[in-house]
Amino acid sequence: MVKLIHTLADHGDDVNCCAFSSSLLATCSLDKTIRLYSLSDFTELPHSPLKFHTYAVHCCCFSPSGHILASCSTDGTTVLWNTLNGQTLAVMEQPSGSPVRVCQFSPDSTCLASGAADGTVVLWNAQSYKLYRCGSVKDGSLVACAFFPNGNLFVTGSSCGDLTVWDDKMRCLHSEKAHDLGITCCDFSSQPVSVLDGGQGLQFFRLATCGQDCQVKIWVVSFTHILGFELKYKSTLSGHCAPVLACAFSHDGRMLVSGSVDKSVIVYDINTENILHTLTQHTRYVTTCAFAPSILLLATGSMDKTVNIWQFDLETLCQARSMEDQLKQFTEDWSEEDVSTWLCAQGLKDLVDIFKMNNIDGKELLNLTKESLANDLKIESLGLRSKVLRKIEELRTEVKSLSSGIPDEFICPITRELMKDPVIASDGYSYEKEAMENWISKKKRTSPMTNLVLSSVVLTPNRTLKMAINRWLETHQK
Repeated sequence: MVKLIHTLADHGDDVNCCAFSSSLLATCSLDKTIRLYSLSDFTELPHSPLKFHTYAVHCCCFSPSGHILASCSTDGTTVLWNTLNGQTLAVMEQPSGSPVRVCQFSPDSTCLASGAADGTVVLWNAQSYKLYRCGSVKDGSLVACAFFPNGNLFVTGSSCGDLTVWDDKMRCLHSEKAHDLGITCCDFSSQPVSVLDGGQGLQFFRLATCGQDCQVKIWVVSFTHILGFELKYKSTLSGHCAPVLACAFSHDGRMLVSGSVDKSVIVYDINTENILHTLTQHTRYVTTCAFAPSILLLATGSMDKTVNIWQFDLETLCQARSMEDQLKQFTEDWSEEDVSTWLCAQGLKDLVDIFKMNNIDGKELLNLTKESLANDLKIESLGLRSKVLRKIEELRTEVKSLSSGIPDEFICPITRELMKDPVIASDGYSYEKEAMENWISKKKRTSPMTNLVLSSVVLTPNRTLKMAINRWLETHQK
């Protein structure tokens, strides 16, 4: 269960952003103000609202310590506030004077990034409050920003849909079209997907992006100073039927929340990518969402001028963890009840009785085929049979990956096995060389991952990935 425990209705106009520290909640609005609330009882602090900006406040964020709050506005400024007394510490003017749409602190608090409507992005020294570096994107407004959890790299998203990666010297490391109609928000999970101890310190993190195309996308990102930066598209989460304006990971990385023009808030289990909850209490567009860093609270803000505070109970935590825990078990030992739980988690609740009637346990589940679904279980719908088979194949892959401990990035998308000779195709993805050569030899000029036509059939050896796989094998093989 997710329970609505409090509604804040102090703003006089659209709520644009909300942010948590360990003890405070900050909200900002088109009404030009920032408000601060105590998490102990959601009372507004005596020095709130904070007033300085002369136009709408678009974004606010806490420093990692929580002692400083940053806010940015259409007035072209980014302001730093002392959260203890509400005093202004600095007023930093965007060099171009353009409206500032987004601001974000680096994980080590040394710098603050601010992105503006004219496409300029500035890195400020968070101690001296001086401009450190400045850059810009070619097209569109900068409306989204997030720092890599393990360093000073950061990504920006533009209203034209471009996702751009910058280093701390404002050099553009990577740029690609992530959302056709424009990016609206992005967020990194603070929890690594995999950690490899092969000397390079290679870590993989999830990045979520959302946009005007009604989609929430998950990317896998890695970076080391030696191997460089790599970003790969992983999946698209379904659920919203209108532009998605906000997304945020929970502190433990298990859940992702998104808010949309369709007035709904969706909470996903990030491991299974299933929908845990859909919240529909807002009466207008949901513009912002944020998880608290240390307690099970979620804040959502809307154009209905309110901020809703939601509390998660232990049942939701168990739900978010149950499938991951079950996959770690030996699947052939699943009981019929375990299979029923799995079916419900996959959105196949209507099949529970059929599977129970036919005594389908874990071993039988993994052996199901197209023919047995049709002839033995009497599932008449072709579409439903296809969905079940697809879910079973996903289960087989996940179980194989989890039981072997192999990182997803080392598994060939075609064979679903550990790559021995990885190559990079023109779609930017890595594949086992022999499998990709066979794919192309069968006159398949489309990408196995995107289904788009390959611009070239040339395969380039991925030596960096091969080295990482070999280091992993040395560490994990007996």
